[in-house]
Amino acid sequence: MDAEISIDCMEGRSLDRQVLLGFASARVLHANSFADVLDEESGRGYQRRLNPRHSLDFRKYAQQEGSATIPLTFNLRGAPGRVWNIADQGGRVRLTLARGARPLAQVDCQHRLGHLSDLDVLLPFMSFVGLDEREEMQIFGVINGKAKGLSSSLLDFHDAQLCADLASERPELLVALHLKNEHSSPWYNRLDLGGARVSGLERRASLRTMQKAARILVKRLHPRSAEDVARIAHDFWGAVALVIPEAFSNPRKSLVTKGVGVYALTELAADMVLEVPDGVACDRLYFASALTDFAPHVDWGNDGLLAGLGGEGGARRAVDILRLSRQQHRLKVANA
Repeated sequence: MDAEISIDCMEGRSLDRQVLLGFASARVLHANSFADVLDEESGRGYQRRLNPRHSLDFRKYAQQEGSATIPLTFNLRGAPGRVWNIADQGGRVRLTLARGARPLAQVDCQHRLGHLSDLDVLLPFMSFVGLDEREEMQIFGVINGKAKGLSSSLLDFHDAQLCADLASERPELLVALHLKNEHSSPWYNRLDLGGARVSGLERRASLRTMQKAARILVKRLHPRSAEDVARIAHDFWGAVALVIPEAFSNPRKSLVTKGVGVYALTELAADMVLEVPDGVACDRLYFASALTDFAPHVDWGNDGLLAGLGGEGGARRAVDILRLSRQQHRLKVANA
């Protein structure tokens, strides 16, 4: 193998996994590793996008006297052979890495290593050996599940990839992902997962926000299946986009697609499903008819009817306001 570098390591185990322990310069580790950032368009990868400020803060710290860090965590992707190999050196092992191959996946060190490519500071590291991408994702979730600043939507996306039966284990997540993945949904590719951003599309809300809203439908429409709730959510939001098109064409100026609007409208969606007359299909046409009676008359702007409302208390208040507005407009129609 045309090796770019060799690193002497110790071989051992981290619980039930084979690992290597060693030391190398930041320059070497950066040049031979990569962060597998989630590509939201293809669904490949699992890491969060780089936070430059976070990474630059660590660069500054790493050059201070008395600085220290816990070992950086990697995984040697694939099988030994062309791009990496481990050779026994009598009690120790020698890791060799092929020039330009970058076989070390950054499991837990992206922000520490991100801006150290030109530094020769010595860093400790631990590398798993031969984990697949799914196993890497599981370990990343265990390490970072409670990490401050880590996108909860990214962890939700990981759960979706790791669940054996999403419909029964996380039905609300299935509903949210259906809205994000279905081409005919107004939320198609418009929910932030916490990975690399999809170019050309404005973000409206996060996957976590939509998942919390979907939980409202799952709970209130029990015992409907997750798939049926997903269809209902799809038809409802399609009707919202039809009746209040400016909410999606100019989301910066509308609370419809912000957290408070998403939660409040989802409660109304559940109301509409539970009051659907016998023999009437609960579909996009039904929702559009129900919304047309009041929704276009509501000021959804940042200074409008729901202005200043936030958090769970604000969402409950928003539901009360919209229910009252809907009731008032229905009375006007009945008395006209």
